[in-house]
Amino acid sequence: MPIAGRFITFEGGEGAGKSTQLRRLAERLRAAGSVVRDLREPGGTPFGEAMRDVLKQPGTSLAPAAEALLFASCRAQLVAAVIAPALAAGEVVLCDRFIDSTVAYQAGGRGLDRAHIEGANRLACGPVRPDLTVLLDLDPGRGLGRAAERDHGQADRFEVLGDAFHRRVSATYHALAREEPGRFFVVDAARAPEAIEEDIWHEVARRFR
Repeated sequence: MPIAGRFITFEGGEGAGKSTQLRRLAERLRAAGSVVRDLREPGGTPFGEAMRDVLKQPGTSLAPAAEALLFASCRAQLVAAVIAPALAAGEVVLCDRFIDSTVAYQAGGRGLDRAHIEGANRLACGPVRPDLTVLLDLDPGRGLGRAAERDHGQADRFEVLGDAFHRRVSATYHALAREEPGRFFVVDAARAPEAIEEDIWHEVARRFR
């Protein structure tokens, strides 16, 4: 099932398994003959990777608006330098977080004006939009527990923000999925990784066969 020129993003709260499922889908698509570019946000360019350290580092003090604009600037560079050219070349682009993370975390979690966040996303991305967004749905408390185990207790700036923040993030993700059911595929991320992988693979096959 080789596919080409598609953009698939992975979203969800902390510890939901986004990077694991992105890696598994990338492996299956490559085995099926697709050319795959796998990315993460913030990151994917030298500028984005440098800003990732700033944005994730515990103890870094950033105003919410500054945080949101840094994410948007990283995204603008990633779209211009990597995502848009890869899609134009017929590659399948997979990205761990994209526009919906900023809406969920900075508008939902931080309480910034959603219209401002979406305006920054439009400026950063131009016409580039995901063809499919996989939302890995997991209770925030369970996800934070997974993240703590994964990171050996070394929480980043977002993991330390507490239950109420992460529940607002989760609620915003659910709202986004309800608003755009044609783009979102919501997966129960509390199950075994193999079961989640199969659900995602079948959805990709169904949409892009």
